[in-house]
Amino acid sequence: MIYKIRIILDAEEDIFRDLEIEASNTLEEFHNSITQAFGFGGSEMASFYTCDEDWNQDEEIALFDMSENGSDVRLMNETVLEDVLTEQSPKMIYVYDFLSMWTFFVELADMVEKEDGRSYPNVLFSFGELPDAPPEKKFESKPSMDFDDSFDSYDDLDFDENWN
Repeated sequence: MIYKIRIILDAEEDIFRDLEIEASNTLEEFHNSITQAFGFGGSEMASFYTCDEDWNQDEEIALFDMSENGSDVRLMNETVLEDVLTEQSPKMIYVYDFLSMWTFFVELADMVEKEDGRSYPNVLFSFGELPDAPPEKKFESKPSMDFDDSFDSYDDLDFDENWN
C-alpha cells in the first residue's frame, strides 16, 4: 500500500507538504523524505511521537538511541510506517532538531494501491515556504490541581534531621 501523508509545520501560517510513501518503509526513510521535502540538511537529531486524536504526545520513536547502556527506546530504522500510522491511529508528531524544535503534525490522508512505474517516496504537493527560524513555542500546560500557596516553611514539618 501507498500512504498519502500531510506533514504540517506547527506555525500560524500554512506550511505543509503532501508525501506519498510505501507503508512498508521505515520511519527513518520517512524522516529522510520529510527533511528533503522541507529542505533540511538532515544532519540533526529527530523523533516521531505517537499521539492520540487530540495530538497529545505518547511514545517516542527516536532516530538514534542516545542512552549510555542501551535502553528500550524504539528506533526509526526498526519501526515500519504501517505499524504506527493506521486508519485507527492516523496522527503522529515529528520533531526535527531538538535545539530549534521544528515541530510538525503528521496525518495519514489516504491509502492507495502502488502505481507501476512510479517511484516512492514522492512529494505530491508543497505549500508555503519554510521560515528562516522555527516558530516560537509556548511550553505551557493546563493546571491539573489546586495547590495551597500558603505554605511558607519546612520548619514545622516533622522531618528527622538526618533523613538522607
